[in-house]
Amino acid sequence: MLGDLRVRVHRQNLELPRNGLVASTSGNASGRDPKSGRIVIKPSGVAYDELSPADLVVLDADGTVVEGVLRPSSDTLSHLAIYRAMPAVHGVVHTHSTFATAFAAVGRAIPPCLTAIADEFGGEIPCGDYAPVGGEEIGRAVVDGIGSSPAILLRNHGVFAIGPSVEAAVKTAVMVEDAARTVFHALQLGTPIELPSDEIARARQRYLADYGQR
Repeated sequence: MLGDLRVRVHRQNLELPRNGLVASTSGNASGRDPKSGRIVIKPSGVAYDELSPADLVVLDADGTVVEGVLRPSSDTLSHLAIYRAMPAVHGVVHTHSTFATAFAAVGRAIPPCLTAIADEFGGEIPCGDYAPVGGEEIGRAVVDGIGSSPAILLRNHGVFAIGPSVEAAVKTAVMVEDAARTVFHALQLGTPIELPSDEIARARQRYLADYGQR
């Protein structure tokens, strides 16, 4: 079932440890099929180097397991809450990447002090409220706090990234950590200089219109 999406979600889950965004079995990526609305997600507690496309779990929009013998991710309810609230989102990623999570630990947004942040995020990478793990509360905190950004930090927790595909969501998660690492080091030197709002808007629009292949 959803063989192509399984392969894509599996491949993108493997990008998380490859990019240093997760440790051990933490973190997860999911993708939603636009036609059926079904979701493919990483199983709970399975090591990335032991994961295969067949291990991924297929769920319906209510969270009922449609196919798979393993338990889905412990963050499944949060992913489902995001998908229900955001119809244009078809990929969700959660990580505890080191530098971004350091900002989350102190409840601090990542300021828009780099052109790369303006391009990728269109402003600061916000930090949302704390929410307990295990239910829909984290998903609701993501929806309530993310605004127009494709990523959010959650206080005392980590990173959630979203996108129109699982590939886009993983790319965003990678860029969150890259931005967080640079800003963390900048803070050791002084106060980062934020870009003006009009320049952020210009850079974001140029990036969306001109970057990459068409």
